[in-house]
Amino acid sequence: MDVRVGVLGPVTAWVDGAEAALGGPRQRAVLARLVAAGGRTVTADRLVQDLWAEPPQGALAAVRTFVAALRRGLEPGRTARTPARLLVTDGPGYALRDVDVDAWSFEAAVAEARDLAPAAARASLDRALGAWRGAPYAGLDLPWAVAERARLAELRLVATERRAEVRIALGDAADVVPGLDAHVAEHPWREEAWRLLALALYRSGRQADALAVLRRARAMLADELGVDPGPRLAELEGRVLRHEVGADAATPDDVWRDTTSAYERVVAAGARSRLESTATLLRTLALSGGEGLAAARSQRVAAVRAAEQLSDPELTARVIGAFDVPGAWTRSDDAGAAAEMVAAAERTLAALPEDAPDAVRARLLATVAIESRGLPGTRGPEAARQAETLARLAGDPAVLAFALAGRYLTAFGRTGLAPERDELGAELVALAARHGLSTFEILGHLVRMQALSALGRWETAQQHADAAAALGRRHERPLVAVFTGWFAALRAASGSSASDADAAEDAYRTAAGLLDGSGMPGLAEGLFPLAVLAVRVWHGLPADGGSAGRDSNVDSAGWGPHEPWARPHLLLARGADAEAAAAVRRIPDPPPGLLTEVLWVLAGRAAIAVGDRRVAERARAALTPAADEVSAGSGVLTAGPVRDHLDVLTNFLAR
Repeated sequence: MDVRVGVLGPVTAWVDGAEAALGGPRQRAVLARLVAAGGRTVTADRLVQDLWAEPPQGALAAVRTFVAALRRGLEPGRTARTPARLLVTDGPGYALRDVDVDAWSFEAAVAEARDLAPAAARASLDRALGAWRGAPYAGLDLPWAVAERARLAELRLVATERRAEVRIALGDAADVVPGLDAHVAEHPWREEAWRLLALALYRSGRQADALAVLRRARAMLADELGVDPGPRLAELEGRVLRHEVGADAATPDDVWRDTTSAYERVVAAGARSRLESTATLLRTLALSGGEGLAAARSQRVAAVRAAEQLSDPELTARVIGAFDVPGAWTRSDDAGAAAEMVAAAERTLAALPEDAPDAVRARLLATVAIESRGLPGTRGPEAARQAETLARLAGDPAVLAFALAGRYLTAFGRTGLAPERDELGAELVALAARHGLSTFEILGHLVRMQALSALGRWETAQQHADAAAALGRRHERPLVAVFTGWFAALRAASGSSASDADAAEDAYRTAAGLLDGSGMPGLAEGLFPLAVLAVRVWHGLPADGGSAGRDSNVDSAGWGPHEPWARPHLLLARGADAEAAAAVRRIPDPPPGLLTEVLWVLAGRAAIAVGDRRVAERARAALTPAADEVSAGSGVLTAGPVRDHLDVLTNFLAR
């Protein structure tokens, strides 16, 4: 369920895109007061004081009634006696949790823009300012609402001026002049507005107009307030007079060249800091995808080996922990490198001094969890839980986000865990958005896209796919488009029937093209034929009816790691029943991961076809916890509703 609360205008809420029933003004005031608290707890007594100048008799009971009504509006599907998830009771009061609030997102976006390059800052500020629907907390004239309205209005002015500044830096000076002119007229006491208007005029080739604006500002400040212009305004006036306001900034390539040249000159060869710098650079390289991702994996191993040779576990811990690149897929791209990273992290954990910071240990444990993904055993999940505990103690949002990424990749101990992963995704999105951690915000949206696909909530999953795609474009994360492109194919396949299985195959073929050069063999290997096979088995069609089946030899490597589950179906389609029965007997338990449900469906259906009750029983037992899910938790392919397959398995075993 996707819940949004809006206070940048009249107090409103939306549940899965539809406006929620919030009740009358007092109830809306309660919700608004909790928003103003920024997620912190507001006691019931405080709510009474903030809702009434002179509280009436029974005010406390009225607040409880308002809260109960709001809960029904925000969580309409919540069953009786089930604890509220969004408007929670916390000690003597109430708080909002896991809710997308426009004012909170606005503040986070404005704060994030301070540290972004101009193009990214403009996108962030456009999104932030576009969320406004009117005066904040419109219609509420209570003292705390008036104060919040004034604070947010001031922040909006700051955001407006910052956006104008980055647009000037991006070469849009002439286009921002009209807006700044109106801004200055409406807010004549803001020196920054005058400065930006003069700068925009100068960058537009209008030096005389720029000087006239600066002199008007000087005269207005002197005549009305009796003060001289501040240092930034005075400095700009001098620079305009001297023609020193340059319009040309260094290009990213210039900055890169000059910085790396200085680094080579200043940082001594062999310095340990070079290893840490390398690890940080490898993180950026990995996020670029394709060849960069492959190179980063290889060089990361080399960097950690070099660090271990120096016998400094704290340095090694920093080198390992700097590569906090999360994964959205549960099969490693390089099992050998992953195993080496796990071993190095475990050695480093054992060698760290007892007083090593919790955050350092948490990063190493999260590395163990992430690099253990897709492997059976308890160490990965155990390391993830330990990492999360230490990260929460450390109070570092980036470390906690990394630990939650480890929790997600190891949350596959059995089928049917999509709701748990959706909760992890929701926490990741909220945490990362609040602290400007774009990589983990993207991961959170992808995790929710996958989990909501398993829960059959396609529209909400689409919203998270769209959010991930937008963040990927904004932050130059090309691999995001691979996952969202496959999600589009999944949606086409999820609505298919036996008559249009070929159309689903075409959608998957288009998505498969996105994997070329992605640098993600753990995802790409065998994915397209598996996707087609899953659709055909779901609809009771022969495995070799689609091109993926026709073009794939039983003994070929085209199926990659999925070959044991595909082989029986291909043999059956070719009439090799005895060989198919032998292949069914050899089917192993699927590895823990995003494809577990689909692989069990294939195993169960093959077992029915050859009359193997033992494998059919294994499949039914494994799939039962996911009875209410769709076998689409990968977010990329599906074999249809799990219950459909369980019914067939149950009927077979009952004979």
